[in-house]
Amino acid sequence: MRLTIRRPQFDWLRWLRYLHHHYPRHHRAPVALLALPMQRLYLVRYWHIVGSFAVSTSRFGSGCLFNSWRTPTGAHQVVERLGDRLPLLSRFRYRRYDGTRARLNPHANISSDDVICTRIIRLAGLDRGHNQGGYRDSYKRCIYIHGTVDEKRVGLPASKGCIRMGNQDLCSVYDQLCIGSLVYVIDR
Repeated sequence: MRLTIRRPQFDWLRWLRYLHHHYPRHHRAPVALLALPMQRLYLVRYWHIVGSFAVSTSRFGSGCLFNSWRTPTGAHQVVERLGDRLPLLSRFRYRRYDGTRARLNPHANISSDDVICTRIIRLAGLDRGHNQGGYRDSYKRCIYIHGTVDEKRVGLPASKGCIRMGNQDLCSVYDQLCIGSLVYVIDR
């Protein structure tokens, strides 16, 4: 039985061609295309979409400025992966596992505590002047793809700049993306 994944409603091949042209040394690693308007992350490997996942990006919109609480756009690369072999809902503080497990928020509202759990995929911007350097640096802003306790809000803008995912989905993406993989955040 073959798993079929619905194609994105944007010209994803155009974005892949752009990435492979401008960032050729990353062409062998899997690529993640994140479409902000659709709140979806598409995993692409060898020019084929191999996964589609709901995400939750910033409730303040897109933007790259420091302290804006917005999700940065443009080309990023995975520079750090944290949480190998930890159980689901493992809680992180300052990128370190604190030995506890978070509890899922049973309500559909945004929890007051922005818990980072399960896994962390840390991103660094590749576009100098846009999401790299100065007051626009995604790495210094600590932009992650991470798990959340607000799984009922995944698919809706609800974060403070990071890309939140359901914890099971995050484990799937974490296993696919490696250090150096491209993550392109598209805001149109």
